[in-house]
Amino acid sequence: MVHSGIAVTGMGIISAIGSTNEESFQALLNGKHGISRVQNFDTKHKDHILVGEIKYSNRQLAALLGITEPHNFTRTALLGALAAKAAIADAGISDVNAQRTGLISSTSVGGMDYTERYFYEYLTNPSLHPYISTHDAGDSSHKIAECLGLEGIVTTISTACSSAANAIMMGARLIKSGRLDRVIVGGTDALSKFTINGFKTLMILTDDYCRPFDNERCGLNLGEAAAYLVLESAMSLKKDGKKPLAFLRGYGNANDAFHQTASSENGEGAFLAMKKAFQAADLDPAAIDYVNAHGTATPNNDLSEGRALTRIFGDHVPVFSSTKPFTGHTLAAAAAIEAVFSILALQQGVVFPNLHFQHKMAELDLIPQTETLHRPLSNVLSNSFGFGGNCSTLIFSKA
Repeated sequence: MVHSGIAVTGMGIISAIGSTNEESFQALLNGKHGISRVQNFDTKHKDHILVGEIKYSNRQLAALLGITEPHNFTRTALLGALAAKAAIADAGISDVNAQRTGLISSTSVGGMDYTERYFYEYLTNPSLHPYISTHDAGDSSHKIAECLGLEGIVTTISTACSSAANAIMMGARLIKSGRLDRVIVGGTDALSKFTINGFKTLMILTDDYCRPFDNERCGLNLGEAAAYLVLESAMSLKKDGKKPLAFLRGYGNANDAFHQTASSENGEGAFLAMKKAFQAADLDPAAIDYVNAHGTATPNNDLSEGRALTRIFGDHVPVFSSTKPFTGHTLAAAAAIEAVFSILALQQGVVFPNLHFQHKMAELDLIPQTETLHRPLSNVLSNSFGFGGNCSTLIFSKA
């Protein structure tokens, strides 16, 4: 058990392709994406971009959680609470405080979907003041803990698009160091005008379906989602007599310090993150059966990640695909939903397709898996790279 890593005993997810693990798996298995036009809020870009939007209103999400008006739960907090509660239920935990349990949540949007809505009214409408404090990234984490009834450590990580991977990594370290027995780890982000406008300004949004690793790729689709895993120590596992869903075998984080938003041309940060993950897992690259790539479909990311993959794997790059054409790029939640997808792949022996791919990149001899592939998997590597050069890699192994 020790050599296998940290046990994953539960997982919960909500994204554009489903609000349960099973719904998500069926969508991935059948190539059914959740990319559409923005419906839940007004934006001048709504007719020009495609997004991975969850088609529940905030009122509906609150009702699912049994939260009644008035409240100041933002969409980010609502999505996170739903996914975290599902993870706890999946792990069969009835008393979240029965063992030393913590929550490490990540977000990049935080509560700005609400604070941007009321920004100009705060001075004249005191009834909106409860939303001011929700802008803080930590607010959603504490709201999630409140919904879970969690009394243990609660902390927040925000490292852009690698946030949830770093939350998962930190949870594993807290268990390995003996500080906690169980940790709920993951991330949540809602769509907002701020992120749509910001990515539009960076000129990396496409007005079509995104095409990761395609020579003609021209940008990403933004998405919203939340996902959480329950990590447990070997002692906690033995105490409750549980069978793990999978093991978090290795993890690594590095920063190529190259640019505020771009990855280095040779994928230095990605390469170092994968190298560290292999060292932590005590695995050779040849042991990886599938790579769930970061694959945002931007010209910079896919070429940088592709070069990093060829540097670490040489001429034997494993089967790989990006699942972002299904969900959109969900920012701080991306690594968490893709951790769930990686574990589903391990459990079911399935490699999910890289949708919309047509033309191989001119610079590299790499072709992603474009159709659903059934094969036994033992180890899956999942990459997540964020702005500021923050690169993280997770390795999950079959239980």
